[in-house]
Amino acid sequence: MTAASGFPRTARLLKRDEFEGVLRAPEWRSANQYFRISARRNTAGYARLGLAIPKRMVRRAVARNRLKRIIRESFRVRQQHLPACDFVLGIRSAAPEAGNAALFSALEELWQRVRERPCDGS
Repeated sequence: MTAASGFPRTARLLKRDEFEGVLRAPEWRSANQYFRISARRNTAGYARLGLAIPKRMVRRAVARNRLKRIIRESFRVRQQHLPACDFVLGIRSAAPEAGNAALFSALEELWQRVRERPCDGS
């Protein structure tokens, strides 16, 4: 899988069991002003992403979709440099009002933390 391949289904967490596995027993977590991330090693051999953006936090579909696009693009560009883990990325209450540049910057900060301390429980 290359960065040019986009964000294929294989790079996504799609099933409830996949999300629950990461959220119930994360091996690593982190957060910043706009996002929270939980991670758990996987056997797929590459990074996979799941999004947790609840309707109750972001009522308008346009705003939810904007956040999802930003998160997916940030992940797509960096996925080759991330460890083989399943990531579930959620938002915090300040995220819907933040600008795109601030959101990309906050995501880069999280991906940097992941690279520095991969989801190996250490």
